[in-house]
Amino acid sequence: MSINIIIAGDFCPRRRVAKLIEEKRYGDVFSQVKEITDKADYSILNFEAPVVINNAKPIEKTGPNLKCTKNAVEAIKYAGFDSVTLANNHFYDFGDVGVKDTIDTLKEYTIDYFGGGININEAKKTLYKEIEGKKIAFINFCEREWSIATETTGGSAPLNPIQNHYQIKEAKEKADYVIVIVHGGREHYQLPLPRMKETYQFFIDSGADVVVNHHQHCYSGFEIYNGKPIFYGLGNFCFDSMNGKRNKLWEEGFILKLSINHKIDFELIPYVQCGENPNVEILDDRLEFDNKIYELNQIIDNVNLLESNFLNQVQKEKSKYFSYLEPIRNRYILALQRRKLFPSFIKNKYKLLLLNLIRCESHKDILEETIKSKSK
Repeated sequence: MSINIIIAGDFCPRRRVAKLIEEKRYGDVFSQVKEITDKADYSILNFEAPVVINNAKPIEKTGPNLKCTKNAVEAIKYAGFDSVTLANNHFYDFGDVGVKDTIDTLKEYTIDYFGGGININEAKKTLYKEIEGKKIAFINFCEREWSIATETTGGSAPLNPIQNHYQIKEAKEKADYVIVIVHGGREHYQLPLPRMKETYQFFIDSGADVVVNHHQHCYSGFEIYNGKPIFYGLGNFCFDSMNGKRNKLWEEGFILKLSINHKIDFELIPYVQCGENPNVEILDDRLEFDNKIYELNQIIDNVNLLESNFLNQVQKEKSKYFSYLEPIRNRYILALQRRKLFPSFIKNKYKLLLLNLIRCESHKDILEETIKSKSK
């Protein structure tokens, strides 16, 4: 008998969807999804925005601070999701208050969670579930931006290939199957960065049976490595556009259905989310989707093509990235600053931006190539 597991991408109730959820019109958003989750043994999505009930101030960071209400958790319970991943770049947007409110609400609605916690030890815990007589380990971590937990503060588990290796190895010894879910990649870029492919293959070598990625706000392709599937991007699951404008890349994605029975089979279920209507609509005509997946897979399978596409992406973005590195500098100003006779023009917001560029793995990949190209 097969074990059917559903994995979906980023959920963040904004604009039209937020309005429907606050009105508790959950069926208007998730009725088609519920038909899929009702037939599954276990269903997971990425909970991208923390629940904020109590007074909480947004943390200082780059990018938007996202949040939602308790109704968002009730909505995903209605939609049939049993569990959420919390390792993402927004889980700590409202600090420890947001972390605690989120976890308390998930417990209230009896929804499992992994990848996040009130401290780093809690965030890094593997979730073990007994499903149809098999023990399955679920592991979740994310690239380093603003949400990483510490020993004394809450947040998400970090991408750290060495530590991740030992966690996967331990899980493999305790469970029949290990599913790893990673949050990372370059936003709006429909391919994995070369580093991602190398790292995710390493996770398979470490003992993972499946590796799944999300974060990029667009779907990507997949590969079979040493007999095990790696999925490089699910796309937004339910995330209304930030500016209200239509965006085909943003609006399309797929739900991953894993069928486990001695081996792991899978199905991609494509949909349009928050397009003309503020809901998730399963695609009836999937020809265009299947052709695009085939095209992406051909690139992913070819190391040279993947590298070439990455360098092309760097060319598109390098002027923006290089502009981040252009503070006013000359020897006279530097001399005066060393003598504390001239103030620094580097504001704290700029320092935060630089920190994010050099700490986040995907930003760092592009920044490094940008500087190399400028040096040439």
